[in-house]
Amino acid sequence: MCLGIPGRIVAITDEARQMAMADVSGVRREVSVACVVDGPLDALVGEWVLIHVGFAMSRINEDEAARTLDALRELGEAQEALDAMAEGAKSLEGMS
Repeated sequence: MCLGIPGRIVAITDEARQMAMADVSGVRREVSVACVVDGPLDALVGEWVLIHVGFAMSRINEDEAARTLDALRELGEAQEALDAMAEGAKSLEGMS
């Protein structure tokens, strides 16, 4: 399964290589925008994209980005709860 993380393009970092700086929930990282360019690179600044392994794979709107980030947060919280339950089960096994 491939997971795309929403990020907002905040700057173009290398026009020749089609690289940009993306903000992903407050963390900034450089990504390739070659797959989503359909005009001037500067037009991407402020746009939301789905990022996978350093590549902006598709453009998305702000609402879709927010919904995806919420779902990812919920999945993270669910995983934390499952991990806590697993730790609790291990503790009970040690008592028997």
